[in-house]
Amino acid sequence: MIRAALLTVALALTGCATVPMADLPSRAQIADSTLPPMKAFSTPHPSAPSRSNANIAADFLDLHFELESGRRLEFMTRFETPITIRVVGNAPASLSPDLRRLLSRLRREAGIDIHQVRRGAANITIEPVSRAEIRRALPQAACFVVPNVSSFDEFRRDRRKPKTSWSALHDRSRMGIFVPYDSTPQELRDCLHEELAQALGPLNDLYRLPDSVFNDDNVHTVLTGFDMLILRATYAPELRSGMTRAEVASRLPAILSRMNPGGDSIPQTPVSATPRNWIDAVQTSLGPNVPTPARRGAAATATRIAQSLGWSDHRLAFNYYMQGRLLQLTDPDAAQTQFRAALDILNRRPETRLHAAQVVTQTAAYAIATGHPDPALSQIEPMLDIAQRSENAALLATLMMLKAEALDMQGQSKQAESVRLDSLGWARYGFGSDWAVRAKMREIAALNPQNRERG
Repeated sequence: MIRAALLTVALALTGCATVPMADLPSRAQIADSTLPPMKAFSTPHPSAPSRSNANIAADFLDLHFELESGRRLEFMTRFETPITIRVVGNAPASLSPDLRRLLSRLRREAGIDIHQVRRGAANITIEPVSRAEIRRALPQAACFVVPNVSSFDEFRRDRRKPKTSWSALHDRSRMGIFVPYDSTPQELRDCLHEELAQALGPLNDLYRLPDSVFNDDNVHTVLTGFDMLILRATYAPELRSGMTRAEVASRLPAILSRMNPGGDSIPQTPVSATPRNWIDAVQTSLGPNVPTPARRGAAATATRIAQSLGWSDHRLAFNYYMQGRLLQLTDPDAAQTQFRAALDILNRRPETRLHAAQVVTQTAAYAIATGHPDPALSQIEPMLDIAQRSENAALLATLMMLKAEALDMQGQSKQAESVRLDSLGWARYGFGSDWAVRAKMREIAALNPQNRERG
């Protein structure tokens, strides 16, 4: 899996000029020289999947027996021995604790025998390299995993040879994961989760999955309860490398009944496949180096396809969200109509509440910018716990900064100062460098009409 370098969910409201830090009131100038220490998540909160085991079995098969390109795979592959993992090269300070935490979750939640080693050969090698090197190799990737290599040099040397082809793979013994050392701590952690999950298991992404990192919409940033179930089933003793789709399908019902008994009592629901023309339109709309008119045309095309197929799930909501983002520059009111349409879908089901929290960064920002702090707070408040439980520090910090501005607008300056200060430790994890954190503070402070009047 290549973690797609698509448009990241970030706050951007058209028409609000950037306000220099010196022009903002003192409450927006928290510790300009020294920000609070970076915060980190501790206890994971994965939710068990809430759909039928029959649906999950179909997901498992599509995840394991197809590539993202749509190419079918003849055999299932996995590691057949205890797995060792090693980090080499210039590793940022945040990588080690995040990796330890991830490996602990994989052992505990997925039952995988995986351990880190400090020296010697390993089954999986993680090598941090620069973002520039990654994008020279794969322009649309933020990070990636390759079979049968143990270094970036080996990947560059052998990238066009059959040994590095996923479709030619018969079993797994050696993998190379390449992550950016010059990214934010959150992006680095997200890469670890997604690429290690692919190194161990599924090779495909499915847009139909609302509760998984195996989805190119990049809403979930850490492995979910569904993901851990898929990985646990991947390493079930009934399965092995070299099995065909039919052989795996015959064993999955018993495996899932044992691992997820609650899923047997949930009725199977019909699933609409995601057609290639919709995927192509979405990727055009969100991909790099695409002119704005072409983005808008592709987003409109994707929405028409979704509507023609009768979708009413998170995929249609994603289309509305895309259109809202693209309209913000020219028609903010129309953009809000698109965002509200997305929220109408996403607020219906618990597994899409994280998607809704992302959209709320846009609707709450608009409410603040137009002088309406009360509706902004009513939208933000229920999303804070969702962002926290989903371990999305960038989202959590953004919501908290928005909350602080809304509180300021209500005259609750002391509470606003406390919330703003508390947001900064999460912002350091989510946005990285001090200058990026301060830039986010300025961006959000500029939404507040009171600050714009002073500036």
